[in-house]
Formats: sequence, structure tokens, C-alpha cells
Amino acid sequence: MLILADMNKISLDSSAPGRLVKAPENFLGPQAVQQVFQEAKTGRRSFLRSAFAAASVAAAAPAIAQSNPVDTSAGDPNILNLPDHSRGLGQPVASDGYGKPSKFESNVQRRTSPGLTQTTQASVSFAPLQSLFGIVTPSGLHFERHHQGWWDIDPSKHRLMVNGSDDKIVKMPMIFTMDELMRLPSVSRFHFIECGANTGMEWGNVAVPTCQYTHGMLSCSEFSGVPLKILLDRAGVDYRRGRYVLAEGADGSSMTRTVPMELIESGEVIVAYGQNGEMLRPENGYPLRLVVPGVQGVSWVKYLRRIEVGDKPYGAKDEVIHYVDLMPGGDHRQYTSTQECKSVVTTPSGGQLLLDKGFYNITGLAWSGRGKVRGVDVSTDGGRNWRKARLESPVLSKCLTRFSLDWVWDGTPALIQSRATDETGYVQPTSRQLRAVRGTRSIYHNNSIQTWLVQENGEVKNVQVS
Repeated sequence: MLILADMNKISLDSSAPGRLVKAPENFLGPQAVQQVFQEAKTGRRSFLRSAFAAASVAAAAPAIAQSNPVDTSAGDPNILNLPDHSRGLGQPVASDGYGKPSKFESNVQRRTSPGLTQTTQASVSFAPLQSLFGIVTPSGLHFERHHQGWWDIDPSKHRLMVNGSDDKIVKMPMIFTMDELMRLPSVSRFHFIECGANTGMEWGNVAVPTCQYTHGMLSCSEFSGVPLKILLDRAGVDYRRGRYVLAEGADGSSMTRTVPMELIESGEVIVAYGQNGEMLRPENGYPLRLVVPGVQGVSWVKYLRRIEVGDKPYGAKDEVIHYVDLMPGGDHRQYTSTQECKSVVTTPSGGQLLLDKGFYNITGLAWSGRGKVRGVDVSTDGGRNWRKARLESPVLSKCLTRFSLDWVWDGTPALIQSRATDETGYVQPTSRQLRAVRGTRSIYHNNSIQTWLVQENGEVKNVQVS
């Protein structure tokens, strides 16, 4: 490959800080996507791999060219010559009523996965985890999962109904307007949301090249709203009989999910209208969505319009047919909503390129649907040896936790992994451990350890360790 040839020209200094080329994010055009669809029908991925390899070469070439020694004996011109922005007036204040990212960051976008679904309204977009910092996902980069497309609903006409499966479970069925909901006592909490199918394409073998596509159905935000229990209390719910809730969305798919009453009684479940300090975005359920911390994203019903209280699980289509786990013996495991402890290294990760030997900051994200992350271990030799990573504050319950570890790359191949442990003592499993219980035919709830291979030439690839 071109990268190999050019990398051999680079002088590597083991004492220098490492430099890294970002992964190409948008490497397929519309015609190429159609070709991926055709290959997917035959079980092949050769075009996808070749397209990504070509994009990697193109992305790396400018950085490799810049890495060649530059004569700075007369001084760095970027220091000696004042740029335009230091010699003139800038843009006027509030020229954009709503702030936008820099034009130099325009490639950092959520992306749809080629070949995953052929209907754009019932599809997924992936958050660019490898390009983010801290734990909060910007609202405009939050991953999406829709079953019938997204809507921008007029909040003045939106209503939320609370009722019971019979008049003994809910004494006073109620209907709330958005204004009424926003006058009630509110809370704001940080929580992650993860689709149950996140990392699902990795069950059988390596399927996609970058962290965005392996783990990008994951985001974390500050959500603001009313605890659902407050609404149920106002409606006079009999908590001895009403042990389950059915949440229903207002989109065309009529998304409905059962939520156990124990979660609601804890005060965790929120009827949310706010996200990251502003109203929800339309793609994320504006004007109202359910927030069910620690539970797979399909239960976080968007465009929430109805809450029904009942005495047993409702058996909706998306909990008895979809979002179930196919076990090795052929049975389906249902109502497995809790997202188990999981982590992923985001840098270095698939599609990135290490230009130098030397120091790197290995960093990533860890999370657990059962509470706080207690610790993260990192390995650079495929799990033979582990080092304890730093947990960056804040460390919150059912929220993303950022971790990091100092690492000096000596130019030899490395297998980078992370392994998270939560406050219950649960340890993230290897792929082999998970497959021993679940087999290889699942789609959902893959929380196994992810492996990135750093090759001698600095390229980082998605691999699996047997």
C-alpha cells in the first residue's frame, strides 16, 4: 500500500510525542453504498474493505507529507508572520444566531452504516466516538435510531396521557400539555443511552473498520424533565397492582415498550423535554421522550404520548419478536433490557494512523447499566498483561466514564484492549467468554472486549482475538 511505502521514509524518534491521523469518516458515496447493499445480499464485504483502505491512504497522505523534516533554522513562519486573524477585524458578534462548529471540524458527523438498512427512515446513525472528548455527546452528534423516520412536532399540540389498563389501577387518568409538564418539579441528570444492537455486527466476525461503526450507537447527555413517578402519583396509581408501565410513542411505528415499575419507583425514569441545556432535538424525540437509565435505548421512547399502567408485561412486538437474544439452543431470551458493563478504546482505534514511535494517550469510554464504573484495565498485548487506567471525573451512575492511560509505542505490533468493571463487581467479558454462553448468531447485547491492532506501519485495524 502507499501508506507502507511512505511510512518507511519517516524518521521515527522514540522520545517524541506520538502523532496520529484521524480515521476517514465519510468514505463511501451514494453509488458505493448501493454496491455495498448488493454485496451484503451475498455475504461479501470486499468492496467495503477496499473502499475504506483507499480512503485511509488518501487521509494519511497529507499528514505523512507534512511529517517530513522542515528547515526551521530561520524560524517557524507560522510564528514569525502574523496571520490575518491577528491583524484585522473578525466576524461580528452573533452573526450566527445558533453557534456552529468550525469549518475545519466539518467532517466530524454522525454517519449511517453502509449496508445495514436499505430504508433510510428505519435506520441508524452512528456517533463519531473517536472524535469526541469527555463524556457528553453534542446534541447534533447524538446517535439516532428510528423505526419510521423523525418528526418535528408542534409542542403546543403535543399531549401526554396517563391511564391504566383498568380504572382500579389508575384512579384519575390525566392528560398533560407541554406547558403543564414544564411547570412541574424537574431534575437534570447525566446518563448514557446505548442501542441494544450496538456492536451487534461484531458477533460473528470483524465487520466494520472504525470505532464509529463498532460502538457508535452510544451517546451521553444531560437530560432534564419530570420524574415519571410524579405524574403517576398525580394520577393516583395503585402501586401494589400496577407493576408495569407501557410507554407509547407518537411516530408512525407506534413504538411501545414495557418498563418495570421498580425502575420508576426509584425516581430514575424521567419524562424528558431537555437535553444538554436546551430542548430535545427533533431527531432525539422533541418535544418529549422517556429516559430509562441503564436500559437499552429502544425503551427510551421518543415523541412520548401515552403512559399506561398495568399488572403484567405487555408483550409488545419490539420486546417479544425484536430486541431479543437468540441463544445457541434456538430459544429466544426476552426482556433483557439492562446494558451490561462495557468499554471501548477510542484512541488509538480502527482506521487511525500512528505516525511516530513515542508517547500516546490511550483513551476511551466505559459504562454500565447497573451503576458506576469502578475501574478500567488496559492491555497493549491482547490481554496477556493489564494496567490500571485513570478514571477521569466525574464518575456517575449509569453514565459514560472517560478513562486514559499513558503508553509509549516502540513501533512493534500491539493489540489494544480495555476491560471495565462496575460497582457490582461485574467484569466485562472477552469475546470467547461471551460466545460460550450466547453463541455467534445474536444481534443484541454484545458487551465483549474490543481489540484494535496497531501494525508496525502505524495503521490501526479492527481485529478479534481468539
